[in-house]
Amino acid sequence: MGFKLISLFLLPLLIFTMLSRADQALGSDQNRHVSHRNRAALAAAGGVGKVALKGRKQTSGCNLFQGRWVIDASYPFYNSSMCPFIDSEFNCFGRPDKQFLKYSWQPDSCIIPRFDGLAFLNKLRGKRVMFVGDSLSLNMWESLACMIHSSVPDSKTTFIKRTPLSSLIFQEYGVTLYLYRTPYLVDISKEDVGRVLNLGTIEGGAGVWKDMDILVFNSWHWWLHKGVQSQGWDFIRNGSSLIRDMDRLDAFNKGLTTWAQWVDQNVNISQTRVFFQGISPTHYMGREWNEPRKTCNGQMQPLTGSTYPGGSLPAASIVSRVLSSMKTPVYLLDITTLSQLRKDAHPSTYGGDGGTDCSHWCLPGLPDTWNQLLYAALSM
Repeated sequence: MGFKLISLFLLPLLIFTMLSRADQALGSDQNRHVSHRNRAALAAAGGVGKVALKGRKQTSGCNLFQGRWVIDASYPFYNSSMCPFIDSEFNCFGRPDKQFLKYSWQPDSCIIPRFDGLAFLNKLRGKRVMFVGDSLSLNMWESLACMIHSSVPDSKTTFIKRTPLSSLIFQEYGVTLYLYRTPYLVDISKEDVGRVLNLGTIEGGAGVWKDMDILVFNSWHWWLHKGVQSQGWDFIRNGSSLIRDMDRLDAFNKGLTTWAQWVDQNVNISQTRVFFQGISPTHYMGREWNEPRKTCNGQMQPLTGSTYPGGSLPAASIVSRVLSSMKTPVYLLDITTLSQLRKDAHPSTYGGDGGTDCSHWCLPGLPDTWNQLLYAALSM
């Protein structure tokens, strides 16, 4: 009798633990589809889980985000023509060169598991995953949708795309992928003076975020936009001051600090795992990689090595600092440097929106690696 009572007490704890430990999640009978190679890779990467929390630099074990790009004939994960979830702006199907699809990310000190969509669905059966942020969140959300779909192409889905909330449900598994579009994370309110970016409040939509099992936040891209039409606001409210503009890095720091306070006050870490999608770089200025007159247009291969000639991004330092100050464990998907090396991976002139896009990324392409790293992090 005592043994039965102990078992009943431990069962909820074991269910939660399955979400965060590789030896109970991907190694369980439920996830028997994961290959032996993936299990070995997860074991090799076992040191990353704790040291990557809160934006801290890796000090031991495997740093998933320090490495190099290598040619891999098994890539890409899927064909864009076979995925019904890709926006035209990310679909580079007409691009004549295909070599950019054939690179995989190789960390220096371990092997990361190849993404397994079926194992992902079994691991997260009945769970809700939400990407919260701007069009780079959209990029990553659609990538994950395609990666899973390629593993279970006949699985029934329900796909609803709206603003601000979109969803994709894999019905057989009860797994829902959500996207909540809010480029600044903090609020924009309509007032008598116009649209006001409120650096100190998060109210709109935040109630929806609380109910998720996994949250992947992102913000930065829109903080750089200037001009009334492109920036999406007319005034900034900074404390009690209503101003036309301010230093954008300072504004980003204040807005992200407000987000961090919201997470610390509202997220139940026994239910929800929180990630922050690191700063995604652009490639409009060739001088950053010693080609002053170039952009991403016409680039056909990554930069070699593991460091970016143009150096680090100030916004990435802000993200790391804010995450380090939080009491809630937030896992930083530190994608900045590995993405800086991929000057070849943008839609450039081959996206469906026209112009030269050196901000977003082709699908299939770099965001698939972001999701592979998310997959690895979830398995730690």
